[in-house]
Amino acid sequence: MDFALSSRAAALQERLLAFLDERVLPAEPVYEEQLRASGNPHHQPAVMEELKVEARSRGLWNLFLPHATEWTEGLSNLDYAPLAELTGRSKIAPEALNCSAPDTGNMEILTMFGTDAQRERWLAPLLEGEIRSAFMMTEPAVASSDATNVRCRIETDGDDFVINGHKWWISGAGDARCAISIVMGVTDPDAQPHRRQSMVLVPLATPGVRIERDLLVFGYNDREGHCEVVLEDVRVPRANLLGEQGGGFAIAQARLGPGRIHHCMRSIGSAERALEALCRRATSRVAFGGPLSDQGVVREWIADSRIEIDQARLLTLHAAWLMDTAGNKAARSQISAIKVAVPSMAARVIDRAIQMHGGGGLCQDFPLAEAYAHQRVLRLADGPDEVHRRAVARIELAKHGWKD
Repeated sequence: MDFALSSRAAALQERLLAFLDERVLPAEPVYEEQLRASGNPHHQPAVMEELKVEARSRGLWNLFLPHATEWTEGLSNLDYAPLAELTGRSKIAPEALNCSAPDTGNMEILTMFGTDAQRERWLAPLLEGEIRSAFMMTEPAVASSDATNVRCRIETDGDDFVINGHKWWISGAGDARCAISIVMGVTDPDAQPHRRQSMVLVPLATPGVRIERDLLVFGYNDREGHCEVVLEDVRVPRANLLGEQGGGFAIAQARLGPGRIHHCMRSIGSAERALEALCRRATSRVAFGGPLSDQGVVREWIADSRIEIDQARLLTLHAAWLMDTAGNKAARSQISAIKVAVPSMAARVIDRAIQMHGGGGLCQDFPLAEAYAHQRVLRLADGPDEVHRRAVARIELAKHGWKD
């Protein structure tokens, strides 16, 4: 196997690194100040729109898509992985490049499963960065780690679907620019479990769509919002069906595979930035007669962090390579493995950096506390650790004759 970047990806990596150093990282405090000054946790800071214009001018736009479209040539998972890692160094970088979740996953499945009319109406403005989107699958009343538990009902009424359900942790729904959501619900409760669900495109302005509240993450209210949403007698045309009826579970799996690679590579970028912060703090702070970097335990933190980051990166690159060469289905075990290993690794590295910064590491003066909260979230987002461990174990057991 060969993890070398293509010449195109290497050039993009160089341009992206320059963009981060020259524009994105200096814009972080400006972004935070503009957000605070607005008094609205879901305000879009003006500096973000400036960054988006700059990213487009540098050819750093929609890099995530593996499929060629009229907007992008497409990158392999292996070529995109190190670019996603760089964007993980800043919480505002993915959106600046139009590469932020949940839009990326939604754009991918619109590319793969959308009709021409659906792509023209929704994919085009998403790829242009004109609107945002949401993905409604998780529900408070059931164990949503098993997608077959979904209870939201999508019933046929003439030429329409009528939707009733209760969703939560709907990322992006708090953003005023969130125009469209993909809703997963049951269309045939009598079908076999993996054929009961379908996905339907629901504009957020549709009557009956009600955002109940923001859900805070360890006290943080992300700008795009993670919302609890009620769908009450929501009526949309049957032409809004995404893919085929009964294909919702399969579409969900197609959506989540690449997204997990993206999450993991961004987590590695976050861990790299935390390790850099740890080392700077260790060499600049003096205690007990010398720099903290002289302490054996600190050097152990640094060494363990470097080892763990590099292990996680190689594991993730292998998963990306396997997706490109053998397909997402063949890479199921590797995708689940990185989803368990990488966020936990990143949280450990960030935790060491927090410890090195003392009280400062806990507050808003450094990005560490918020980064730590985000990594804890990723042990649940796109499937909890326990589900991914279950998947890896089942694949291993099957090699030895075990049958489900």
